[in-house]
Amino acid sequence: MEITNTLAFIGGLGGTEVILILVVILLLFGAKRIPELAKGLGRGIREFKDATNEIKSEIEKPGKDVKGEAGRLPASKDEAQKEATV
Repeated sequence: MEITNTLAFIGGLGGTEVILILVVILLLFGAKRIPELAKGLGRGIREFKDATNEIKSEIEKPGKDVKGEAGRLPASKDEAQKEATV
């Protein structure tokens, strides 16, 4: 059942069709070239995941701004009064 769910995106291809496609890919690219293609695909997917995680973390960071210390809000009333007198 798990294999059926994994291959569901292919849409109704049987075992014979999948084997035929794999043989054609092997003939086109050769046995030495396929691992190199898989490595490149893996690197691309990893870079994409890293980029999406970086964007998510930047969006989810609360209160962190570009200005740094100068643009921060005072933590207490005393600190706000000190900054107001300066």
